[in-house]
Amino acid sequence: MKLDFWQVTDDPLEKVVALIAKRALGQGERVLVVAAEPERRTAIARALWEAGPESFLANGEAGAPGAERQPILLAPEPQAANGASHLILADGTWREAEGFARVFLLFPPDLAPAARKAWRAQDGRDGVERAYYEKEAGRWVRKG
Repeated sequence: MKLDFWQVTDDPLEKVVALIAKRALGQGERVLVVAAEPERRTAIARALWEAGPESFLANGEAGAPGAERQPILLAPEPQAANGASHLILADGTWREAEGFARVFLLFPPDLAPAARKAWRAQDGRDGVERAYYEKEAGRWVRKG
């Protein structure tokens, strides 16, 4: 499993979720976006629908009719009713989740200590490849 830690500082979180989701969909993958707060999921859903002037990223809420068919599913917990291979933890809270090829933990600077703890908890785990990303000169750059 690839495990990516993204420290979100300049861009709105919703914009970062849309960026990652668009790339994953472009690779033929399905995405699960997890955020505990319904308001956060609503904001993310809006950003996905408005992802570009000539495009949108179709998405739906877990538990809604047709959730299993959604290319991007938003949920309060990491349960991929849509068969997602990519998981975006969009509220800065680490959750153990099995069965995903790639997991993204998006966190603001104030949650960096918890993200470091989650990073260290992965030490020695077989099959886990970690990376850390931050924004530099307008681009997301892998730092570790």
